[in-house]
Amino acid sequence: MDKVPLNELKNRLKRFKMEMSVFNPDWEIAVIFSKINLYYFTGTMQDGMLMIPRDDEATFWVRRSYERALDESSFGKIEHMNSFRDAAKSKNSIPDTVYLETETVPLAFYQRFQKHFPFKNFEPADDSIAAVRAIKSEYELQLMRKSGEIHQHVLEDIVPELLIEGISEADLGAELYKVMVKEGHHGITRFGMFDTEMLLGHIGFGDSSIYPTYFDGASGTRGLSPAVPLLGSRERKLRIGDLVYIDIGCGVEGYNTDKTVTYMFGQSLPEYAIDFHNKCVEIQNEITSMLKPGSIPSEIYRTIMNNLDDEFKKHFMGFGNRKVKFLGHGIGLLIDELPVIAEKFDMALQEGMVLAIEPKRGIKNIGMVGIENTFIVTPSGGECITGHSKGLIPVF
Repeated sequence: MDKVPLNELKNRLKRFKMEMSVFNPDWEIAVIFSKINLYYFTGTMQDGMLMIPRDDEATFWVRRSYERALDESSFGKIEHMNSFRDAAKSKNSIPDTVYLETETVPLAFYQRFQKHFPFKNFEPADDSIAAVRAIKSEYELQLMRKSGEIHQHVLEDIVPELLIEGISEADLGAELYKVMVKEGHHGITRFGMFDTEMLLGHIGFGDSSIYPTYFDGASGTRGLSPAVPLLGSRERKLRIGDLVYIDIGCGVEGYNTDKTVTYMFGQSLPEYAIDFHNKCVEIQNEITSMLKPGSIPSEIYRTIMNNLDDEFKKHFMGFGNRKVKFLGHGIGLLIDELPVIAEKFDMALQEGMVLAIEPKRGIKNIGMVGIENTFIVTPSGGECITGHSKGLIPVF
């Protein structure tokens, strides 16, 4: 078992405190509960809380499992608690204002915490955490590059062998999951979007990929049932002439990449559909040339959108009225992180940020064409870590 290096954890806490001091000059303490952020700052994913005082050592209070936390983490100060009451005994006082993850802490949980730590006010720490996590260290980038290699190999080399006439979307998804785990995928696709469940991603034959969905993305999926609108349909079977759409996450030791590849099964698509797809590839390449330190995401978004003709825009980034208003998103421990290539995202890109760029267009009775790859922001533009296939891979 490889632990997250202690220096890595120390640097993350140091950067977080600096970020908080810039944007919240009067802050005194932040408390973190969510599993993903606990892992980011401590190197282990336990039931507990991380208390980060501005001018003192941070303490990771663990309810379950304290033994596992000690085994997995090189974090400096780990203490055991049976409940918040135990941790509260160690604090003589608590500041009037506590900074919390307001995007993820449920109200009932907040009330239980406040019962034992009777502070008066809360403020969000979410933006400061997101800003720190947005810039990846070389340690994180190594894991993401490894994920990207698995992603490329599976989608570009192995999937064509799995596409057999008559296979269902669900069965393809099951086979794909098995292959990905065998190749090194960590087995889960995590999102920060509220109440969002996901297995692999979107897998669809034909117009399944433009079927309506609650998911905040350009594509859709019919799913297993109304109760589980995920993975793919058991009823929809692969037919000659289908466009196959696969948009899935991959990950290594918590760190994700995102990639979409499309396939023409049995015969070519109509020429106009191929042209739409190629236009999406051109858009991806244009965006990635702008992924340099100092570039402004909202300006990238406007540059692209203002240069598209109305006909192409009709079903760009979603079919019909089901469009999303972004062209790419940050990625790391979650599939959806900062920054976002969209309006109102005006903070400049920095070297080491990682984004998934995904221009796509829906086509009636055919499905979703387009592409997605994961890129690291560098001085020379986006460095692709998930392969260079242009998609629409023929499987004849």
